[in-house]
Amino acid sequence: MSVAAAVASRGRRTLRALAWFVLAVVLGVASAAATLWVAGRALPARDGWVFDERIGTAQAGPYVRALVAVGGLLALGRDETMYWLARTDANGAPLRSRCRYRISGPVPGARFWSVAAYADDHFLFANDAGRHAFGADAADGARFEIVTGPVAPEPPARAWLPTPGDRGLVLVLRLYVPATSVARDPRGLALPRVEPIGACR
Repeated sequence: MSVAAAVASRGRRTLRALAWFVLAVVLGVASAAATLWVAGRALPARDGWVFDERIGTAQAGPYVRALVAVGGLLALGRDETMYWLARTDANGAPLRSRCRYRISGPVPGARFWSVAAYADDHFLFANDAGRHAFGADAADGARFEIVTGPVAPEPPARAWLPTPGDRGLVLVLRLYVPATSVARDPRGLALPRVEPIGACR
């Protein structure tokens, strides 16, 4: 075999090996992404809210930790912070940024709490008001009410979270230093209702 043929043969083998390597990486990333997508949506929902009891505990395995990293949660210990996520309203319909929703319920037992609106890419919605979350400032006594939507409601709402555009919407309820009873039994928390306001086309 000539030197040129040997070099060409080696080049072809190198290209094949590189192609297999790239394919393996792509398949690995796709498999991991699919697993995370399924894992993030396989948890039982209550009133549209999902809570993973493994977050912030020693039981959090690699996929739970990856979900926490992708979702941008801080994931402190359960006695410090707890998280609930809603991707659907109380009727089970997927949340959309173009629609308007009312999030209301009893003030949760925690030293501080907040409800934030995220786009489906896990980033906050860019908006002129620079408003991304509400907490105690949305409460009136023992209850709170927050309104979301792409434009300010009429009449004006006390707590309005702008959600511009037309994309998936994820609501995150955070409890900072939750009450002992909530940390011990998260299922006992009275979760807020996420209800659509009017028709959404």
